Amino acid sequence: MNRRFGLAGVVLVIVGVVLVGASTVLAWNPGTGGAGWLGGMMAGAGHGPGMMGGYSGPRSASGPQPGDQGFVAGTTQAPRVIRVIAGPGHTFTPSDITVQRGETVTFEVTAMGPLAHEFMVGPADAVATDQAGTPEVADLGMMATKSLTYTFDGSGPYAFACHAPGHYEAGMKGTITLVG
Repeated sequence: MNRRFGLAGVVLVIVGVVLVGASTVLAWNPGTGGAGWLGGMMAGAGHGPGMMGGYSGPRSASGPQPGDQGFVAGTTQAPRVIRVIAGPGHTFTPSDITVQRGETVTFEVTAMGPLAHEFMVGPADAVATDQAGTPEVADLGMMATKSLTYTFDGSGPYAFACHAPGHYEAGMKGTITLVG
């Protein structure tokens, strides 16, 4: 009898982890920067937390993007926050990001799924070759969030990637487009 209860406990833990990960992904709506049906960490100004509650910390603006009328670029004193999901698997969401030349951005990166990830950002050639000294956050375990602030003051091109063993080779990378 005890063995059956032990197996049931393991199954319940696995189901719980999967549901927490799925609800966070479903809560994130990259098109609007707002909350999804389940609510969650992307609830922006004017967006409620959704029917399942959610993240109540600082919000990123869901307003104009670089190149749009009314856009305000992030500065060193007030960086613009861009939230990135690493995983599940070997993906970043979003995989293409637009920033204004000279803008300072804080990337808040959350790992989803059982794989550990990292997030490196900078000049595309340095990111592609995993060059030492290129800004990065490492050891992003499941549901962990870490941040990295970067100023795009060069001419580009810029990129971001995960260089955990085999991840970059599996396509875990993204592009950053400069405007202005």
